[in-house]
Amino acid sequence: MGLFNYDRRKLRKLAKNGDYKEAIEFGKSIEKKFDQDTDFLFIMGSIFYILEDAKTSLSYFDRVLSINPNDIETLLLKSNIQIFLQNKELATQCLNKILQLDPEHQEAKLLLEKISNNQ
Repeated sequence: MGLFNYDRRKLRKLAKNGDYKEAIEFGKSIEKKFDQDTDFLFIMGSIFYILEDAKTSLSYFDRVLSINPNDIETLLLKSNIQIFLQNKELATQCLNKILQLDPEHQEAKLLLEKISNNQ
């Protein structure tokens, strides 16, 4: 797959323009082709994240992390979803993983502090 894949570019453009329904339809139509492409999966997960569909977003982010368990950006979004779902234990696991990879990650530190103060 090329760096500038037309399908991913189109999907990104649709999402960037706020055409989420069309982006989802297009993404679903090409999903089999990109089922192991972390960039595609992240874009799809992000669209559902924006639409506040936690369950679907989480399924895409879990697929990204099954391919690349050290993806900090995906771990951060997954932790936010877990906080939203009030699953503090899973959110804490994601945030701790981020801090293992990047001990100076400020947002992860702030979210962990927030979780600790709300218990």
